[in-house]
Amino acid sequence: MALKKPNSMEECVYFTNRTIESGSAMAWVFRKDCPKCKNDVMGKPQKKGGKIDKKADHYICYSCGYKESNEQVENSLLLNVEYKCPYCGNEGETVTEYKRKTFEGAPSYVFECQKCKKKIGLTKKLKEAKKKGCVEDGPEE
Repeated sequence: MALKKPNSMEECVYFTNRTIESGSAMAWVFRKDCPKCKNDVMGKPQKKGGKIDKKADHYICYSCGYKESNEQVENSLLLNVEYKCPYCGNEGETVTEYKRKTFEGAPSYVFECQKCKKKIGLTKKLKEAKKKGCVEDGPEE
């Protein structure tokens, strides 16, 4: 079954398109539908100037005003990933939980290749995963 892709960034809580060594990944998380009215999606509240308050501690339905905490909403979201595995070259799609874990020393969304079963991490922007067996340069003697 093919994953549904977003038509615009307004549909997403999170979106990234990355290259991972010799592979690549495009990942997105759709906004949660309002559990009360089921007509609209949950989003961060807006400030007076119409800008979104990214640091708010809750999400709100723009239609009915229903509120849910960040934790409740983010625990129910799923990360959709379309990828090309950097290890075996397999192209596939998968869905995983929307929760960062420490992977190779960097906070990452972790998913597994469906063919070779190796774990692949989507790190935060500008974070580099630490390579195993790699010794960093220290002070020279």
